[in-house]
Amino acid sequence: MNTEIHVNPRLVIERLVRALNNHDIEAATKCFDPLYHTEQPVHPDRAYRGREQIHKEWTATFKRLPDFSAKVLRTAVDHDVVWVEFHWSGMQKDKARVDMLGVAIFGVRENHLTWGRLYMEPVQKPGAGIEAVAG
Repeated sequence: MNTEIHVNPRLVIERLVRALNNHDIEAATKCFDPLYHTEQPVHPDRAYRGREQIHKEWTATFKRLPDFSAKVLRTAVDHDVVWVEFHWSGMQKDKARVDMLGVAIFGVRENHLTWGRLYMEPVQKPGAGIEAVAG
């Protein structure tokens, strides 16, 4: 008898979001494979490899944003890949509000995120509208 285990990538995302909202850096870090690699295609110099960088980045985020919150707006799953639309928010110690929206695409294997492509950007303050960019 051949038993195949199917991982639900949404469960890994739920575990990650719970850890992020609890500011539990150890639980958040454990959601990632030790050899996790990520890239941000619109910021190519931000690519890195390794779980240690996850720990470093999120530790700094929790320190900078003591009330950091992560919300999942939508998800889509295709086999071992999950697309997540996030809203990350918080207030910095200087009272400046941080709001980021975007999509992250993750590969999942054995209940860990193994790779990621992040498209997270700060929410722009209201301005001149589409006419300003359409010219």
